[in-house]
Amino acid sequence: MSLFQAENISKSYGEKGLFEEISFSISQGQKVALIARNGAGKTTLLNIIAGVDQPDSGSCAFQSDLRLAYLNQEPEFDPGITISEALLSSDNELTNTIRAYEEFIHQTPNPEDPAQQKRLQKLIERMDALQAWDYESRVKQVLTKLKIGRLDAKAGTLSGGQTKRLALAKILIEEADFILLDEPTNHLDLDMIEWLEGYLSRKKLTLLVVTHDRYFLDAVCNEIIELENGQLHHYRGNYAYFLEKKQERLQADAAQSDKATNLLRKETEWMRRTPQARTTKSKARIDAFYDLEGKAGLAKEETMGKIYMDMARMGKKILEVSHIKKSYDELTVVDDFSYVFKKREKAGIVGPNGTGKSTLLNIITGKVKPDEGSVIKGETIKFGYYRQEGLRVDENKKVIEVIKDIAENITMGNGKVFSAAQFLHYFNFPFQVQNDRVEKLSGGEKRRLYLMTVLMKNPNFLILDEPTNDLDIDTLNILEEFLEDFPGCLLIVSHDRFFLDRLVDHLFVFEAPGKIKGFVGNYSAWRVKRQKEEASRKKTEKPKETSKPTKPREKKKLTFKEQKEFEALEKEIENLESEKEALLKKMNASGLPPDELVQISQRFSAVEKTLEEKSDRWLELSEWV
Repeated sequence: MSLFQAENISKSYGEKGLFEEISFSISQGQKVALIARNGAGKTTLLNIIAGVDQPDSGSCAFQSDLRLAYLNQEPEFDPGITISEALLSSDNELTNTIRAYEEFIHQTPNPEDPAQQKRLQKLIERMDALQAWDYESRVKQVLTKLKIGRLDAKAGTLSGGQTKRLALAKILIEEADFILLDEPTNHLDLDMIEWLEGYLSRKKLTLLVVTHDRYFLDAVCNEIIELENGQLHHYRGNYAYFLEKKQERLQADAAQSDKATNLLRKETEWMRRTPQARTTKSKARIDAFYDLEGKAGLAKEETMGKIYMDMARMGKKILEVSHIKKSYDELTVVDDFSYVFKKREKAGIVGPNGTGKSTLLNIITGKVKPDEGSVIKGETIKFGYYRQEGLRVDENKKVIEVIKDIAENITMGNGKVFSAAQFLHYFNFPFQVQNDRVEKLSGGEKRRLYLMTVLMKNPNFLILDEPTNDLDIDTLNILEEFLEDFPGCLLIVSHDRFFLDRLVDHLFVFEAPGKIKGFVGNYSAWRVKRQKEEASRKKTEKPKETSKPTKPREKKKLTFKEQKEFEALEKEIENLESEKEALLKKMNASGLPPDELVQISQRFSAVEKTLEEKSDRWLELSEWV
């Protein structure tokens, strides 16, 4: 069943055309990824679907009564409302019903008033139909996993990352019919991303996602739409399938382009004849000539080439970090960390948000002074520091002025010298874009421009703090290829697991507050090790729950006491199931006084909780029966 249909949508900004007469549909249960290079119009297309922007032509059609939720790149909330109010601020049936029910209950309705009794009955029926009774538990699960704390905190006190996580939580809790997500993994740490990946994979949701996280794409999405040269290409499969089929398409396009080029040479000779040689009968051949021109250029999309950058000479002494410590008030973010960096090291830094990863980078680069310890940099070391917050520049400046402020000419690693304009074109900023103001660039284009300003200074020690945010997958692949061959040192903070796996050979892991532990291997190897440790810890913790924790033994059967408990549990669970069913029938019945309905609702919640606890214990004992 189709939930959404786009018909012949076109959009341009001035002379810049994004897409022309594109059409596609999304059916219930589909989880679709939208892939395109930066500036191609991914966010614009999502804005059009969400009704935030309008197409130049074409239309969007939705299934009637469709509940749509949109997570944009920079969500905003009224700064004066609380987190709790923000979560219930949507104007949809679920949140409106919950809000109306809670407000009605708090008013202490008069049980003698038939109108109030009827109103409460209708609210309870809607709560049942919308499965709204488990809303509180769903809220707690999502808020815990996304690490959103006090519900009474004002939205205006949240950082940009916290605001993005709050907006994501709001969407997940509501469980709309059709969800649009624009870079949902930005501002999430690795544990949050893996939880979100599992959550979206298991839920029967309909999604349209813009993301550069390739592991996320592979695990969550069952279809990929690629926006390229203003047109759409469909791939019914995950990211691995997309890579295989795109390669086949590009090879076919290249063969078609080569064939068309050969024909074009012959047709060009004919077109150059004098006008007198052309008759009205030649019109079809002239039209075919222009068609060939188009086909010959099929495989010539503007993309970045391989990056060749020069690097400052590196001496024997690189960087020595000795017993550094840093605290902010009561919070210790780095506690007695030491390490001696060697040539060509490629290290990654992982850990939850807010644990001090960026602080460590700022200490290493001298932006922040440690409370204790020292950082000794080799005389030849030249840092290139790509900060998480991105480009800091006057957005009224022209793109080319940003580069010229650093250097008029840039020496590349292959010995070529580029002018500022050539350098921008090399990084896929066409000449017509170079005189645009920075404010007109997309988020990914700003990131790419920032990366240029870091690399053009020819550093020999690159420090990258979340470099993958908002970069398209093509740019990421080219950047990864450059960093793989980079002859200097590399230190990366990233939540992109694919990026870390491809580039780093060891990790610094932020564990307990301030404690940094080394690990030899990439992210996936560390993840496997951590999972094994967690499984082993849970296994060793089980005997502590028994009556004799100091003498663990292999359990072969239940004790007499446990056997009796097991038999009693079966009867108790049966009784609880019966009571739950009876309570549900009462709640759905008409004619009950409001105060009695409230009591039944409270008892229903208590029975559900007890039933869950009893069932867990029954399952535990059943393993030994």
